[in-house]
Amino acid sequence: MRRAKVERKTRETRVAVELLLEGRGASRLQTGIPFFDHMLDQLARHGGLDLCVEAEGDLEVDQHHTVEDVGIAIGRALREALGDGAGIARFGHAYAPLDEALSRAVIDVCGRRHLEFAAAFPHSRAGGLDAEMVPHFFRSLADAAGLVVHLHCLHGQNAHHIVESLFKAFALALRAAIARTGETAPRSTKGALSEDAT
Repeated sequence: MRRAKVERKTRETRVAVELLLEGRGASRLQTGIPFFDHMLDQLARHGGLDLCVEAEGDLEVDQHHTVEDVGIAIGRALREALGDGAGIARFGHAYAPLDEALSRAVIDVCGRRHLEFAAAFPHSRAGGLDAEMVPHFFRSLADAAGLVVHLHCLHGQNAHHIVESLFKAFALALRAAIARTGETAPRSTKGALSEDAT
């Protein structure tokens, strides 16, 4: 079973993550930001992951440190659970609609780190979550996990729908990318999934 436990402690936050890749979509989430918990539940449910996140952060300042460090911790757990990446599909893509909103995610589990993000939010907040924290979360996760991620909301008018469709699309694409193929070596011409592999 591919699983990992990660703890991250700073002067600003304390985050504990437990991740099981062969999960049932179960989650136990406590970040202090209810809408963020709701989005992480989408990640677990549609990604087929069992995910536990317990976070305490300086929310009296703002949401930045908490969201960032949760992203880093989940990314590190994902990287640890995947090991050298042997036997996974590596690439995944998905579309996810939510009413008028439609988002697309394309993921390469390659060891390199990059996020292309595009979404037009009609408001500065979605369900109590600062909208600018959405790309920041995905960037933090991608950097820590070693993912190349292209994540775009193609259209949408409701901020809640836009954010949720982004999380669902990412979860579905991740599920496809980390699926086991039965192969014994990483899918790379260089024989390894690392920052300089292709």
